[in-house]
Amino acid sequence: MRAEDCGTVVSPPYSDSIDSETKVRNASAVRDYSLALAERIGTLLDAAYFPIVLGGDCSILLGSALALRRRERFGLLFVDGHTDLLTPESSETGGAAGMDLALVTGTVPHLLKSIEDLAPYVRPEDVVVLGYRWPEPSSKSSALPPEPMTALPFEMVELKGTDNVATMAMAHFEHRSFWLHLDVDVLDPVWMPAVDSPDPGGMNPDDLLTFARSAVQSPHCVGMEITIYDPTLDPDRLGARLIVDLLSRALQE
Repeated sequence: MRAEDCGTVVSPPYSDSIDSETKVRNASAVRDYSLALAERIGTLLDAAYFPIVLGGDCSILLGSALALRRRERFGLLFVDGHTDLLTPESSETGGAAGMDLALVTGTVPHLLKSIEDLAPYVRPEDVVVLGYRWPEPSSKSSALPPEPMTALPFEMVELKGTDNVATMAMAHFEHRSFWLHLDVDVLDPVWMPAVDSPDPGGMNPDDLLTFARSAVQSPHCVGMEITIYDPTLDPDRLGARLIVDLLSRALQE
């Protein structure tokens, strides 16, 4: 598979102010960036590319999901150490990065969830949330994936085995094109400490490779994004090398 650099979508200046209407930090800039990213991804999709978005925090999912929603109904395989289903009321920071799955499935706030009046960008029944360890599935947290989302937490990966869980996830997209969201904090911090929330536990690289390869080798997968890796926390670039190795092995035909 040949790779081509299709450029950078430059983000607007960051502001740590919380929008008074949505209660989301930097909300207007997140919206503007989502529109710009959606344009770039849309151009690549229209040219029959397989976009790989190397992003910052998880709020880039809004631009990816908007690009897909403009075209048709897509599914989402959400591989992440967290569910990202916080709301402005439950978030301690107001950051969109902890609300991105809630935003693209249309539950919170209007400025971001309904850009171009297309909410939801992804229907909840078309989402598989895989590998999360926060919140704990046994908790009563409001951030647990609600029905009709499919929830495959990390404890299920441990219990049923990586191959079986990958098969379960892919079965959900047997008849629908989908996008892969991959947050590297799904890995154990032993392997990937260069993230903003290095919670204990999580997958090893071989587990994640199984899921990534199952997804990108599917004829229904149209593209992917990788989020949260922070190079300032990776002085020896060990995390960067792990990500490059993961991608090259997953995409190898």
